[in-house]
Amino acid sequence: MHLNPYGEYAVLLAASLADDWPDDVAGIERRTRDFGMTMEFGVAAAEHPRTRRVIDDWLRVVDAPSESERAAELNAQMAALAAYPRLTDHDGEGWHLHYRDLDQSLSHVLGAVIAVGTALHLTTRGMQRLGRCAAGDDPGDDCRNVVVDVTRNGRQRYCSVRCANRAAVRRHRARAGRAGALG
Repeated sequence: MHLNPYGEYAVLLAASLADDWPDDVAGIERRTRDFGMTMEFGVAAAEHPRTRRVIDDWLRVVDAPSESERAAELNAQMAALAAYPRLTDHDGEGWHLHYRDLDQSLSHVLGAVIAVGTALHLTTRGMQRLGRCAAGDDPGDDCRNVVVDVTRNGRQRYCSVRCANRAAVRRHRARAGRAGALG
């Protein structure tokens, strides 16, 4: 039984959009399909910048300095975007819950899904399971990608194996340099 269809995929979708912003609305819609959303969206003329604002707002949750500030930011987003839950049966998916009204714009739907999904992800997996790539903490590394920790042990710090490997090489070189200076 799968009780949380919004958590993981919605947060991964938001991270994907934040890290690799599509050039147009069609690109955003393709990305939503890649992450499992099958519904049709109402698209207004300004959907591309409106959806960018949704992602920028979500990044305030990612970058919140404390759990309480993260929760407050996310609560404000859910209050502004989410509607009461409703049962729906579209696109042959079977009956399931939506946390939004029917026939809303792409930006509004994504805002609601991402906010509720992020809340479910953080409350079921842990409030620390969202952040920026740790490689960006090292001097000279500009990676600012979002890390959505979906690992079993809850210790994912890097956005990719590539960033983890770069950081490991930097640590190794630093240790070797210190050992050489002592010898």
